[in-house]
Amino acid sequence: MDKNVSYYMNLPYTLIIQPYQDESEFYYIGKVLELDGCMSDGETGEETLANLREAMEGWIETKLSNGFEVPEPLAEGNSSGKFTLRVPKTLHQRLTLEAKQEGVSLNQYALYKLAK
Repeated sequence: MDKNVSYYMNLPYTLIIQPYQDESEFYYIGKVLELDGCMSDGETGEETLANLREAMEGWIETKLSNGFEVPEPLAEGNSSGKFTLRVPKTLHQRLTLEAKQEGVSLNQYALYKLAK
């Protein structure tokens, strides 16, 4: 299959749109998680999405025309829901004590803290 701009534009990329407030105005910023540096903005979420899709098209077209590889979306289902994390002993001890105070396992407490 010929992987052209249209091919990539129809893939389920992870689009992130967030409100943003700076010292002078409120607007939205959008980015494509898998396409490093591909971002746009707009006054509304809808405008930001439209601008982001246009930015994606230009980003992909530029990469392809210069012979670079275009990353495909992160595959769903490749995550097991499990990962190993090494932390300092003092942090481990503190989290263990906090979990006991809350009456939950360390695993459940760490999940709660990560989800915040």
